Amino acid sequence: MLPVSGALTASEVSVEDDDGHEIRLEQPAERIVSLAPHITEVVFAVGASDRLVGATQHSDYPPEAELVPRVGGYSRIDLERVIELDPDLVIAWRSGNSASQIDRLRDLGVPVYVSEPRRFEGVASSMRRIAQLAGTQDEGGRAAQDFLDRMDALRDEYSDREPVRLFYQVWEQPLMTINDEHLIAEAIEVCGGVNVFGHLDRLVPRMDREAVIDADPEVIIGGGMGEDRPDWVIAWTQWEDMTAVQRDNLFFIAPSLLQRHTPRIAEGTALMCEELDRARLRRPTE
Repeated sequence: MLPVSGALTASEVSVEDDDGHEIRLEQPAERIVSLAPHITEVVFAVGASDRLVGATQHSDYPPEAELVPRVGGYSRIDLERVIELDPDLVIAWRSGNSASQIDRLRDLGVPVYVSEPRRFEGVASSMRRIAQLAGTQDEGGRAAQDFLDRMDALRDEYSDREPVRLFYQVWEQPLMTINDEHLIAEAIEVCGGVNVFGHLDRLVPRMDREAVIDADPEVIIGGGMGEDRPDWVIAWTQWEDMTAVQRDNLFFIAPSLLQRHTPRIAEGTALMCEELDRARLRRPTE
């Protein structure tokens, strides 16, 4: 039985997750199950891959992650398989995992850390806390700081450039975008972009295509249906009166580089910044 209060012993670790729950372990976790692809990636990034005994489908980065035993998809976890793996820590995703399944794991006595970063600092903080739970604080701290340094460098280089109005497409059927509370919105901000639907209330709003056409963004960026399928972006070419179409400002960025809460979002942000600079150069001169 884990202690619930009082001072930590020498081997104990304790952190607070993104839901405000204290996760306290008698010693650093030795058997970790990840419940989302981006969490798997973070576990690798902080040097704790040797402790990863289970992961969800689509956990494909780095390539070694594909060798980790599967526990279902992130939206529907195979709880029996998770329990069979005898984890001393499960790392869950608030937006993607079933709350009832997370509660069930806790009822069974499994420590569950819930991750939900909304800003770049949150990604770095999550990296540090997961590293602490895994006993890899030094490597995790270095990886987190390297990530923040890369984002700061991009912000210094691009954020004060001429604003570019853009539409970011996160899904096709139904058509979906993101508001200014989403992690991707900070990438847009870093690059000097303006999210045309940033003011909406929902984190991932559903859109009418007519609303996008009426907003007439200068740039459309889409994640596509996979790492090398820009189908959604290409589909916008039929609306020839849109500014983004007329100026050929339809850009594809692989979804794993922007839509996962991992340090690789620095790579996706750098690509976005380059695309927005390309759009600036395509503006008509008087």
